[in-house]
Amino acid sequence: MPSKSTSIKLAIVASHPIQYYAPLFRRMAQDGYLIIKVFYLWDFGVTDQVDQGFKQSLKWDIPLLDGYDFEFVPNVSKDRGTHHLFGLQNPSLFKQLKTFEPDAILLTVSYNYASIYRFLWQMRGVNIPLIFRGDSHRIFVENSFKSKVKRWVISTIFKSFDACLYVGNANYEYFRYHGIKPKQLFFAPHAIDNARFVATEETTYQAQEWKQELGIPLGHRVILFAGKFEDKKRPLDLIKAFINANLESVVLLMVGAGSLEAKSKKYVEANQALNDRIFFAPFQNQSLMPRTYAAGDLFVLPSYGNGETWGLAVNEAMGMGCPVIVSSHVGCGADLVKPFENGLIFEAGNVADLSACLREAVGDRLTRWGEASKKIVANYSYENVIVGLKQALAAIL
Repeated sequence: MPSKSTSIKLAIVASHPIQYYAPLFRRMAQDGYLIIKVFYLWDFGVTDQVDQGFKQSLKWDIPLLDGYDFEFVPNVSKDRGTHHLFGLQNPSLFKQLKTFEPDAILLTVSYNYASIYRFLWQMRGVNIPLIFRGDSHRIFVENSFKSKVKRWVISTIFKSFDACLYVGNANYEYFRYHGIKPKQLFFAPHAIDNARFVATEETTYQAQEWKQELGIPLGHRVILFAGKFEDKKRPLDLIKAFINANLESVVLLMVGAGSLEAKSKKYVEANQALNDRIFFAPFQNQSLMPRTYAAGDLFVLPSYGNGETWGLAVNEAMGMGCPVIVSSHVGCGADLVKPFENGLIFEAGNVADLSACLREAVGDRLTRWGEASKKIVANYSYENVIVGLKQALAAIL
């Protein structure tokens, strides 16, 4: 661990203000050892813009820029965003970072953008250590010529970094697969603002009122999905599995928006017998998410493929005391989900397996599993992220 006698200037490159990272940056800024400045490549989240996943315009309703030093790097892309390679084009990034004169640079944004490729090229020969924090995994393994080429490309890119911060087991294996040595890897767990996602009397009351507004019968247990209605999240898998499970006094609450929203609703509407068993609620902004999780007795994330790198909604749900069911392709599964202790893991894409897990989970064990969730996720904290970051800095400086 570095000594407290000196401070380190750390430049952080981030794609845009993100609800999971802003509180972390505030904690870093309060640490007497770190002097940080965040360089944002896009202003999504703090300005009203269309979210590609939710398919609607939004602006987060919690503070994302308070409590730490930052600046926006002009983005000259004609189609700004993180949904394609050229969505982040920031020619002045290198110059702005050099002006800050950092002792080290931390990238929290994926390398797969035009700006980052350009930046890494410009950093060749510059004596400033680079740290990368990612959350990718190889749970869904492809074995093709294309995948072998991709491995070579990524391994080459990773040679630019002096250290990498891994968020969990699957992510650690991903880095190792691409040539990062164990001595270059430091654990900095994926975390959310745990203090904001704690069940209280107020959130319980708000959730009860909301469920009444939605028409959910009193005394019914609620299986909850909250997120984007998109292919990788597989909302229809959960709907089909819930129907097949045929659970008594249990409803399914689907919260969110996206390209599969209309299709999901149409699937349910085709069977009128499901009208009092499956409920839909629109996109909920950040201030309403604690209430959203408080409405659920069981949280399910049925994602399929490597697109679901971690699933931070699972952290949020667990913090609120929810048991969880995730697919085998959700990156956090190996770290956060302890089968028959706080939840279950089912085979991704297997609707029958998910149905069996729903039947297995719904019962008296939910309260016990929920308590276990809170204990497990407590260790996935911003404090431990900072510990891992300091260990990396001590190793490379």
